[in-house]
This record gives sequence, structure tokens and C-alpha cells, in this order.
Amino acid sequence: MSDEQWGFIFNKDSCIQCHGCEVACKTWRAVALGVNWRRVINLWSGEYPHITCSSASIACMHCEEPACVDVCPTGAVNKRGAGGIVLVDARKCIGCQACLDACPFKAPQFGLDGVMQKCDMCLSGKADAPNFSQKAPPCVNTCPTGALALRKMTVAQKKEAEQTMIDLLNISKKR
Repeated sequence: MSDEQWGFIFNKDSCIQCHGCEVACKTWRAVALGVNWRRVINLWSGEYPHITCSSASIACMHCEEPACVDVCPTGAVNKRGAGGIVLVDARKCIGCQACLDACPFKAPQFGLDGVMQKCDMCLSGKADAPNFSQKAPPCVNTCPTGALALRKMTVAQKKEAEQTMIDLLNISKKR
């Protein structure tokens, strides 16, 4: 088995804040109102009068070492060996939200039923070893500037992508 895993890459300098990735995800997966598997947030930095705003497109990063898996008391959240994709088994979820507290990206979402749901790279019901060489998920395909990408990466590259997103989110929190 390859040590490469699927992961999202985001380039904030290419993002034009169109929210196309967010809308594509919500539409393609018929995600309920109030639940966002992918969301675009504003990242504010600087001090008046020199304030800047950029964006981040955030979803589950399918982390190399997912904190959500470690804290789930029922084993509802698991990382698949094939491709390293983190999935949730809704039948096992008790809605305790420990995964939300543990996730640095706040990716877990909870609908009216109280069960955790999140990005699964649009793999539900597909083969165990996904092949995105022909087509990427709708969130990636919709991005007009290529700010969002999905690719296979090494463990080091995946950790770097996670850290880049954490750093982006921390820029906004420092304000």
C-alpha cells in the first residue's frame, strides 16, 4: 500500500471569495440548511487603517492524525486505509460533539438529528480506492481560479497542508 493519501490544498492568494466551492458542495450533496460541509470564511488581518481581508475555503482536511478519530467514544469516526479519507458512520454517532471540540478546522457539522456529518470527498458508496485522475469533487471542479485542489500527497505534504490551513485560521484569530 502506498503511503500517499488524498488531501485538500488551498491557495488563499488565488481565492476570489466567490463561494462556488461552498455552493457546489451543498448542492451536490444536498446538505441541509444550516449545515456546511465546506465553508468560505473571511480572514481579517492588520490594524486600522491597514486592514486586509482574504478568504479560506474550509472543510474536513482528512488529517494525517485526525483528532476526531481519537476522541470519538463510539468509534463512529474512522480513517480509511485506502487513501487516508476520514469517514463517519452515522449509525454509531451519539452526537456528543467531542469531534467538533477536537477538530482544529471545526469541520464536523450537526444537523437536526444531532448526528455528525462532514466532507467525505464525495466518496459515499464509491470504490474503496478512489480515482480522481479524471474528475475531482464538485467543490474543486467549481473553483474558477484553481485556489482549491485535491491531490494525493505524502505524509509530509499532508501535514504541511494542514499546518498551512491552521496558520491561515490563526491569522484571523489574532485580530
